[in-house]
Amino acid sequence: MKTKLGPRFWIAITIFSLMGQVAWVVENMYFNVFIYKMFNASAQDISNMVALSAITATLTTIFIGALSDKIGKRKLFISLGYILWGISIFSFVFIRKDILSKTFGLGVSAATLGVSLTIILDCVMTFFGSSANDAAFNAWLTDSTDSTNRGAAEGINAMMPLVSILVVFGGFMFFDLNKAESWSLIFTIIGIVVTIVGILGFFIIKEPDVQPNKDSYLGGIIYGFRLKTIKENYKLYLYLLAFIIFNISIQVFMPYLILYYEVSLGMKDYVLIMAPAIIIASLVTALWGKVYDKKGFMFSSIIALIALILGYILLYMFKNTALVFIGSLLMMSGYLSSMAVFGAAIRDNTPKGKSGRLQGVRIFSQVLVPGIVGPFIGKKVLENATMIQNNDGTFSFVPNENIFLAALIVVLLVLPFYLSFKEKNNENSNN
Repeated sequence: MKTKLGPRFWIAITIFSLMGQVAWVVENMYFNVFIYKMFNASAQDISNMVALSAITATLTTIFIGALSDKIGKRKLFISLGYILWGISIFSFVFIRKDILSKTFGLGVSAATLGVSLTIILDCVMTFFGSSANDAAFNAWLTDSTDSTNRGAAEGINAMMPLVSILVVFGGFMFFDLNKAESWSLIFTIIGIVVTIVGILGFFIIKEPDVQPNKDSYLGGIIYGFRLKTIKENYKLYLYLLAFIIFNISIQVFMPYLILYYEVSLGMKDYVLIMAPAIIIASLVTALWGKVYDKKGFMFSSIIALIALILGYILLYMFKNTALVFIGSLLMMSGYLSSMAVFGAAIRDNTPKGKSGRLQGVRIFSQVLVPGIVGPFIGKKVLENATMIQNNDGTFSFVPNENIFLAALIVVLLVLPFYLSFKEKNNENSNN
């Protein structure tokens, strides 16, 4: 029998997943644009920011996830975390060349200082965001679902990155991103909304039945990295290892995706072109979680991976608007559907009552390693990229289609894991 999830659950997952992803989209896709346009950041600067943010997210999730298990509370960490997350986003209003020059004097390079402060404050924002979303919200989602409905819930959760992209793209199209005033208004709006959502969480989130962990806090921190835990949950770690490679592939191109559309392809109206692809891909992702519930991991994940691969091929080979649209649709559908399937499989294999302390291991495979290795590969691929001169005499690099070829090569390394998945599934069925 499928366990039914009430309206309160669906409202909570929709609001918190959406707003969490809106904040992450701004960080993961637009902070790159922000320091590129406002402070002429290099590919190395972008790679450094993504890597440091990934390290911060992982350490935060490990420590806060274990703490939420120790206390046995999820709502407090989610709600308070979102409030502080919103305040930290608002803080970016003050990172502007004119403000920095007035504060630190003309002798200081506002561009260099702007890049450094953006990276530092990005790590602060990531701490609050990962506490609320990566550690607490994801543990809450695991605790609030079971094996009969996780695919459906994960389908909604996994589609939110695309929905949030649509929301952010749609909202950003009304702003001139070459103006500092536009960024100040953007950070103000998003910061206030995320803070309000955090306050709302105290009223709509239902605390799952999680008993406080009686083990030591230190034990909870290292639990997911112990050899004994790995041996006892071999299948979980097999999924996580494949998940690392999959996410490295995504991070090869994702930090440069918007810049590729706008600068390389000259798609000034890329929001209008990509919106239909995002809407369709979001619907596909929402439904694909149910396919996982019915057909299992092997069937649902292989098809999603094939869609991603075809998307990479089209984006690498063609620059025609129609084919870029189709390639982006396949890429987005394959990416988010794979996220839904991997997410559900990881939750299904997470030991009950230990979801908080294992969020650190999940974020290790989803954020830390991919966030360091992926952008590094992207940076190496773009080392000889074309340079263009800006209006102020400075130069900026132009991302090219090779980022999709590199991403394709990486994601193909996931395929050998499917033999292990199949063997392990056969072992389980025989037992």
